[in-house]
Amino acid sequence: MTNPQKAKGDTAEREIAARLNALTGWPVRRKLGAGRLDDAGDLDGIPDCTAQVKNFADIGRGVREAIAGLETQRSNAGTTHAVAFIRRPGGRWIAVQTVEQWATTHREATA
Repeated sequence: MTNPQKAKGDTAEREIAARLNALTGWPVRRKLGAGRLDDAGDLDGIPDCTAQVKNFADIGRGVREAIAGLETQRSNAGTTHAVAFIRRPGGRWIAVQTVEQWATTHREATA
């Protein structure tokens, strides 16, 4: 039987992947193999970017947990950029980065 929290997380990953695909045209999809020591994020298809997805009622917890592992996942993936997508209650999504990650993204976008 599937763990309810895992099912909730899987659903959130599919939801944000479809939304990003619709917004950008990129072929974004879930990565398989969550929890591996060489974890490289939750989504595939965002150019040069590692993405972590969290779906908690406690938004603060989602941000803390996503940011805590994001740099390691970015390094494992060998990407330049990293972002955490946090699903808020009611289905609204926010994107979260550290200041360093934001500066890298912004610097590259304006180069």
